[in-house]
Amino acid sequence: MSVRFQANMDEFLPLRDVVFNTLRKAILTGELKPGERLLEIHLANQLGVSRTPIREAIRKLELEGLVIMMPRRGAEVAQITEKSLRDVLEVRRTLDALCAELACDRITDEEKERLKEACEEFEKATVTGDATTIAEADVALHDIIVKATGNQRLVQLINNLSEQMYRYRFEYIKDENQHNNLVEEHRMIYESIIRHDKEGAAQATRLHIDNQEKSIIRQLHQYEKGFRKE
Repeated sequence: MSVRFQANMDEFLPLRDVVFNTLRKAILTGELKPGERLLEIHLANQLGVSRTPIREAIRKLELEGLVIMMPRRGAEVAQITEKSLRDVLEVRRTLDALCAELACDRITDEEKERLKEACEEFEKATVTGDATTIAEADVALHDIIVKATGNQRLVQLINNLSEQMYRYRFEYIKDENQHNNLVEEHRMIYESIIRHDKEGAAQATRLHIDNQEKSIIRQLHQYEKGFRKE
């Protein structure tokens, strides 16, 4: 395991959280690749910490579905498979469509303005070409729609699934060919919501998720094809 990333020490965060955030980002950005083993002693040496916060971070990553424990191998980065992708997006497609429908009825004028600004900020983020910046802008946009539902149970449910969803969102965003489509899809969702068009908002949201699924599956097939050639 070569040195590819470093811990971004934050004096206000416990060490275990710093380590967790560092490893999580490395997995999401692909610095730690699917199937790669997470060896506690190597990670501890690389990040300049003891093995205890590494162990705690790995347990938390396992709960989020980013890490799995393999017999006789220990912890390794979870693979992105078509089955896991479809399972997560099946849930997200339903929840996001519900959020869009509820937002049509309940969104406030202030939230409409914030959603408009979020669409503009997302478009600006795509120009940077930085996947992390784009993903954060995407999360911010969808969070406005979720909160506009006014349903705290729904908000909590989506928050509980957000980490697993984020990984697939990040994979989609890494495909630069999809950025223009993303901007257009967000515009369609926004315009449907401000028109209080529940059917249109739900349909635009489902299309958004369908395109994400197709793009990531295409990437998976390309990766598998390249892996077989090697």
